[in-house]
Amino acid sequence: MGLPFLDSFSAAAGRGVWHADELGLADAQVVATGHAALDAQLPGGGWPVGAMTELLQAAPEAHVWRLLLPGLAQAVQARGGPVVLVGAPYEPCGASLAAQGLPVDSLMWVKSEAPAARLWACEQALRCADVAAVVAWLPQARVAELRRLQLAAAQHELMLFVCRPASVSLSASPARLRLRAERCEADASQIELHILKRRGPPLAAPVMLPARNERMAALLAAARLRRKLRLQQQGTVLESETTHAAKVVRIDAWKGGSQDALDRFAVVA
Repeated sequence: MGLPFLDSFSAAAGRGVWHADELGLADAQVVATGHAALDAQLPGGGWPVGAMTELLQAAPEAHVWRLLLPGLAQAVQARGGPVVLVGAPYEPCGASLAAQGLPVDSLMWVKSEAPAARLWACEQALRCADVAAVVAWLPQARVAELRRLQLAAAQHELMLFVCRPASVSLSASPARLRLRAERCEADASQIELHILKRRGPPLAAPVMLPARNERMAALLAAARLRRKLRLQQQGTVLESETTHAAKVVRIDAWKGGSQDALDRFAVVA
């Protein structure tokens, strides 16, 4: 019997071949990020489920909630379990997260400074069927340790986000998706999101995302207006209030003055 002619199956075979100059298709489930500009650049149009996504940033708490919150809220709604935070640098502002769709009772915060304890807690959370997603801050994790977490996420089909310093951008990583987030120098109201690794061609320009959602921007604008009116009534309008420089404000009303991640990064343009 003769061998089949190549053209007889080349068309069918071609449908399963990924070309490096094309954005790859997701080979597993994805969850929309909630940011249309970012979804358009990700295989399948969202965060991969059953895989590790690595988020690199100069400050460990910067931009995390702005990027991940919509996807985490969807994961909680779909699976019903908690989002486990391993080694979060600051207590999340529960009222703010709840207002954006992530109830505070769906968060489980695992506090530990020891790198080995963080890795153990992260792996155990990934093995729990009731967990919706895991977000871990692992600045000292080695490649072999990350590979083990990637395997656990794949075996149990969970979303895993690992936050690491921007200084490791050039090092190897088993992450399916790798991003670097940084504040836009030209426009403080924007986040520059560099896609360092994806199934597809390199991204020439960063994805630009708003640094805060519309609800938060409205709350901060209202707080700035109330402060200005109060100072005017007191006759003590500060010179800095009349300039266009960025001002740092604290959001203390929700948590009674506690130090939240949002307190540290509530910057009003």
